[in-house]
Parts: sequence; C-alpha cells; structure tokens
Amino acid sequence: MTAPASLGYSMPAEWHPHERTWMAFPTDNPTFSSAEDLHAARLAWAKVADTIVRYEPVTLVVNVGEAEAARDYVSADVEIVERPLDDAWMRDIGPTFLLGPGGRLAAADWIFNGWGAQSWARWENDQHIAEEIIGLTGVQRFASRLINEGGGIHVDGEGTVLVTETVQLGEGRNADWTKEEVEAELHAHLGTTKAIWLPRGLTRDYDEFGTRGHIDIVASFARPGVVLAHVQPDPAHPDHTVCQDLVALLRASMDAAGRPLEVIEVPAPTVIHDADGEPVDYSYINHYVANGAVILCAFDDPRDQEAATILGKAYPGRTVELVDAREIFANGGGIHCITQQQPRA
Repeated sequence: MTAPASLGYSMPAEWHPHERTWMAFPTDNPTFSSAEDLHAARLAWAKVADTIVRYEPVTLVVNVGEAEAARDYVSADVEIVERPLDDAWMRDIGPTFLLGPGGRLAAADWIFNGWGAQSWARWENDQHIAEEIIGLTGVQRFASRLINEGGGIHVDGEGTVLVTETVQLGEGRNADWTKEEVEAELHAHLGTTKAIWLPRGLTRDYDEFGTRGHIDIVASFARPGVVLAHVQPDPAHPDHTVCQDLVALLRASMDAAGRPLEVIEVPAPTVIHDADGEPVDYSYINHYVANGAVILCAFDDPRDQEAATILGKAYPGRTVELVDAREIFANGGGIHCITQQQPRA
C-alpha cells in the first residue's frame, strides 16, 4: 500500500483542534487484580472522560455486553460503543489519526502485540481496536509493519517525532530492525522527517507491567521547538540521573526545522515510592491536550499546583484541569495513556 506521507498525510500535533477523544473502558483482565481494583479503575477512567467531555465529544469503547455497566460510571454526554476489548489503554491500541490534503482525515494502524508480547498482556481483541475505530469513523486506513504504540511517539506537527530506543528497537517489538528502518517507517506514516531518539524511559516503566520506555511519560512537545521534560529533583530516586541525561540530550537536539529545542523542566511529584517501596514514575508529562483545556495528572501532591502553573504557561489560553491519576498510574499508565485524539478534519 502507498504510504500516507507520500499522499500528503501527516499526524497533527495534539494541540490541533479535535473532533473527539477516544477512550476504552476497563474490563476484567489481569491488569485489574480484583473486583475492587476494577471498580476503582473505572471510577478513575470515568473522571477523565467526564472532564474531557466538557470540552469536546468523548467516545468510550466498552467490552461487548458492558455498555449498561459503563453508563453507571460516565455521564450521559459520553458516547458509548461496544467492541471486543482486552484492556483500557486507548493511546496504545487506538489508531494514530492523520490529516491530508484539504483537511481529509485518515489513520495509521500500527501492529499492537501487548507492549512487546509481554507474558501478562492480552491482545487478541486489542490488536483489532484501531481498525474497529477506523471503521467507525469511515476514514482510510494505512496499515504499518511497525510494532508500535501511541505512547511510543510524540510529534510537533511540523516534522519532528520523539521516540525511545528501548521501545522502538526493544525485545518483542522491532529488535531486528535498524534505527534507519524504524525512522523510515515512522516518517512514511506520520509525515515526519526528523526523529529525536532518547535512549530510554523512566525506571518504573521497566518493571513487570511497564511499557519498557514510552516517551509520553518522559517528554512531550508543547509547541514546535518547545519540549516539556520530566525531571526528578530527588537524588534518592533512580530517575534523578536518568532525567539529567535525557534533558541534556534534548537540549543538544534540533527539530526538523533546524531549531535547537527549548526544554521546559517539569519537576516530578515529591512522593518517590509507592506503598510497596518501589520507585514511582508519577509524571505530569503524561497529560492530555483537549480543545481549550489541558487534562493534567494530579497526585494530591505539593507539586500539583506548580505543574499546573508551568503547563498553563506552556499552553496559553487553555484551562488546566487537575484530575487525580494515582489509580491510573497504579495500573500502569496516566491520562495520556488512556486517551487518543481524533483531529478535526
């Protein structure tokens, strides 16, 4: 099939106006270890959906037979559709929407295999969710050969994509590809021309249930030439040095237009360990930019408001909505991980 970029398609930046947001509703699976955990997750996902729907339409994909249960959690403003579903991370299982000539909408469909065919993951249904959503929207589908997730890429809308080596070239994904081959496939489907590679992600993302280094918890574009970067001020946390190295690499990088990147540091929350004593990967970078709003992870932490101020300045004219994301992070991700934007055609 002809690559979308050769037809003039590209992935717009997240701040481009949206038609809607897509989400997936938590269903019974190994991610949620008990009925109580599943209920708590559903409450957290629903809070995000009900916040976003005040700014733009939200479509919630729920597992077959669970529409009535989902309606008990989300407001009547949230649209619900049933499709076979394994898990609830729409950023990773959903399509990557593209815009082409005349504002025409299309979508890239990556290969999804449970974050590198991890032993605990289930993807029998989720590997088809992107195609299901593309069918619901009625747009052209461009299938990629690359094993990739939406959380593994972040674009500026002007030709630059951020990625990490441990995701794109990692075990279970594209270990037999070269960097050049990965870049070529990304550029062909995203319409980008420059990839900025970070060597890795945050430490917690490499535990049993991690994604092995998704970019969307580490760094994100706030506008062309400007990157928000996670920093860990506490030397007792293993990400302290990791973040110093990643920020230095970003500051030494140029985007597709030849601009040196301006890096805005966003300090991590003050809490550094979870109840089990493991280092957390709580991050304000994992936010979602909606029409007129920034949906920002909150952690009942003294730095929540500091992060809200930083992001409010980075996205002028948008309301910053703080939404408690601790339950989402406890299950392996954040607000960005459970949302996927459909740009306005």
